[in-house]
Amino acid sequence: MKHAAVVLILTAAPILAGGISDSERASLIDHLNKTKAKFHAAVAGLSEAQYNFKAAPERWSIAECAEHIAVSEDMIRSLVTDRVLKTPASPDNIAVRVKNDAMILTGLTDRSQKFKAPEMLQPTRRFATLQEAVAHFGKSRQQTLDYAKTSTDDLRSHAAPHPVFKEMDGYQWLLLLSGHSERHTLQILEVKAEPTFPKQ
Repeated sequence: MKHAAVVLILTAAPILAGGISDSERASLIDHLNKTKAKFHAAVAGLSEAQYNFKAAPERWSIAECAEHIAVSEDMIRSLVTDRVLKTPASPDNIAVRVKNDAMILTGLTDRSQKFKAPEMLQPTRRFATLQEAVAHFGKSRQQTLDYAKTSTDDLRSHAAPHPVFKEMDGYQWLLLLSGHSERHTLQILEVKAEPTFPKQ
């Protein structure tokens, strides 16, 4: 199945040594909450037939999209804390990266471009039910929100390459979580819009 790695961010804000600005933190938290709500709304009330419906053998079902969203949240957040923040600080490049924020955010929800998901994020039926997938996502997203609300890490000074958006700093990688779930929530809505999608 095709997939696009994602990332997002809002507006450029004054850079604070040792951490992100208040406005950056607020933007991140707001987007995390909004994309969480969009995912929950997209999967609410689905029957088992609807949850497992595939428009074509090579297309993902809603079950596979939901699994991918849930497991990606853990992996990407760990990537930020365990890898991105351990790279050498590059504060001289912050202004350049901030200018790319809007471009990255726009690219996240562009469903016209598809990319194959990494092997470790491919759906493998890790969750038996929709409820299990939603619960896993909810717990993991709360951990992301807790980190976003309290972190004093210098997210803007440390960066690592992304296969699509090139060099991204820790703040942008965190926003990748939010944009990623939004991207695949849009994919869920595409499945629901299929003419042969079960009525119940």
